[in-house]
Amino acid sequence: MPTSLPRLIGDLFGRRSPQPPTAPVQRGFALPTYEAGGYDDPHASEHLRQIALTGANWIQLNPTWYQPNPATQVIRPTSMTAADTGVTRMTSLAHLQGLKVLLKPHVDLDDESDRATIRPPDPEGWFAAYTDFITHYARIAAYGADAFAIGTELAGTAGDRHHWLAVAARVREVYRGPLLYAANYDEYEGVAFWDAVDLIGIDAYWPLSDRPNSDVRQLVRAWHPIRERLARFADRVRKPIVFTEAGYTSVHGGVTAPYSWTVSPVPDAAEQAAGYEALLRAFTGRPWWAGVHWWVWEQLPTLGSRARALDYSAHGKEAERVVARWWDTHREAPPT
Repeated sequence: MPTSLPRLIGDLFGRRSPQPPTAPVQRGFALPTYEAGGYDDPHASEHLRQIALTGANWIQLNPTWYQPNPATQVIRPTSMTAADTGVTRMTSLAHLQGLKVLLKPHVDLDDESDRATIRPPDPEGWFAAYTDFITHYARIAAYGADAFAIGTELAGTAGDRHHWLAVAARVREVYRGPLLYAANYDEYEGVAFWDAVDLIGIDAYWPLSDRPNSDVRQLVRAWHPIRERLARFADRVRKPIVFTEAGYTSVHGGVTAPYSWTVSPVPDAAEQAAGYEALLRAFTGRPWWAGVHWWVWEQLPTLGSRARALDYSAHGKEAERVVARWWDTHREAPPT
């Protein structure tokens, strides 16, 4: 018979938070898909092999369910949801390449509004639906994922400590590995349940410039105040921080709004690469920083290089070479 929920919450969250672990820094790429058969892409094994060649040690998988609008409590798979068999296939293929897997399920909205706007008028009903969704993937994670995200960028609900503690407790009944929550860069200080997870996840889309900018030194300087604030936060919460997403579209002005797909119609792979370089210079070697998962390597199924000319993909672009150089020669570099 399962342990009672109040007792389980007390057992899990009443203890002192651990010191940051000494595990290797996560060096990952996300491989999202928005098709049922996306993770059955015949090129998947080759993508994973190439990712491993960059020095990566993780990949991230992002099956997505949908709700009609921010006020509903219906969360369900659609034709854009990756098949469960595809998720498990990708997990097995990644392990064959020596890559660990972060399973990070997403909830998106049919009306294409931001998931951060989800503010359910009936929290009990919404969290019941959300718990069904996230435990579905926790069961899949239990068969091979190396870490699991209990949520991503749900700022409209992240202050509801009571319900999120119950979500985390339910997931831990199913999945025994490390848990994290992936907060947006402007959300993490308002998350009320960091004590319920093992890692602070942040989707690190801070703007670094008010104009198009490929000057790596200037971009590194833009990171300095953000880095100091994050260091203080990690010390206060007593947990390491992993960038569960970070990236830039390969366009002129991409560093001005890293969270946007539509900054500019002008390709600029050099500015994308400068953004990658600056982040790695600013954070590599910081003892509280647990690594980065770049958004993205490729969207599956493979769309071809022309379709990727303006997108977030690093594959085949200068940004990929930046990452490979850093991860090959600076894996445990000291702070700069």
